[in-house]
Formats: sequence, C-alpha cells, structure tokens
Amino acid sequence: MDVTTEYQDKARDIAAMFRDSFTVSEGPEAGQQIAALVAEMLGTVSAQDMHVFSAMEGAEVRASILFTRMRYPEDTRTVFILSPVAVAPDQQGKGVGQRLITHGLAALRESGVDIVLTYGDIAFYSKVGFTQITTEDAQPPLPLQHPHGWLGQALADTGFAPLQGPSECVPPLGDPDYW
Repeated sequence: MDVTTEYQDKARDIAAMFRDSFTVSEGPEAGQQIAALVAEMLGTVSAQDMHVFSAMEGAEVRASILFTRMRYPEDTRTVFILSPVAVAPDQQGKGVGQRLITHGLAALRESGVDIVLTYGDIAFYSKVGFTQITTEDAQPPLPLQHPHGWLGQALADTGFAPLQGPSECVPPLGDPDYW
C-alpha cells in the first residue's frame, strides 16, 4: 500500500470509506455522522490546520487519518489532534491503521509539531505511542464523555509537560457528541 497526503480529489472516497468502516463497527447512523464530519473537515479546514494521510491500494482508499490543529492560546507549542481514524473493514486487524498513524506522526514530528492528542481506545492508540492523560494535562475544548480515553504524545524532545490554558478545536469537531 502507498501513503498519500493528497485528499482534494479523493474527498468523496475518503468520506465513503469512513462511512463504511463506522457503519460496520458502530451502525448506519454513526457511519453517516462520521462521513458527514469527514466531508465537512475536508471541505472547510485549511491545509495549514489539517494533515490527511491515506493508505491507498491502487485507486482505492483503504485507511485514512486526519490530524487537525488544536489551539492553546496560552501555550506556545504546536498541537494537533488525531481524529477521526478509519480502516476499511476488510483491512482491519492487519496493522494498516497503526502503520498509517506511525507514518503520520513521523511527518508531523518533521514539520515541527510538538504534541499530538487523541480521544479513543487506549489499547489501540497505546500501540503507536499515546499514553493516557488528564484534563489537567491538556484541557479539551468540550467536556469529555469518557475522560479515560483522553490520550497524548509528545513529538518534541522536550516531552509532554501540561498544556497551558483552555483549548479550541477546528469548527467541525466542535460538536459535543464527538467528545
């Protein structure tokens, strides 16, 4: 599989892969909701505030991850959040998602990102270097429904010191249902 960061001409295929993946794991309503979120993110978030990585098999999107900027106005570090993540149902359990995330984290490290956050399954994300953090370590933009799923990773050599002050996410992630 090849990894691409091009997404403008693949936005529909990426959103469809998210829909299919989340439909299988969470049901049709969740599949539609996440597909709509991804389509909105791909269509509205500026390139400077988003990094998209997709695993391609020929012309087919097999996995995709989106990193979007988190702003901590009282902190000087560059922070992104990994969300959402999807792997095509027939590719799950093969390490495709982990390899794609590892690739994305390396690219963000090279571009000067200091901290990456995510919100999800500790068992999965710990395999790619995320550790559980608290809301005191990094204040989320909205209250967390499952605080134990708040995870972080330092990409800079300075390590993960608590982020200062409140945070802001990109507008498409501003729905409390995602937190």
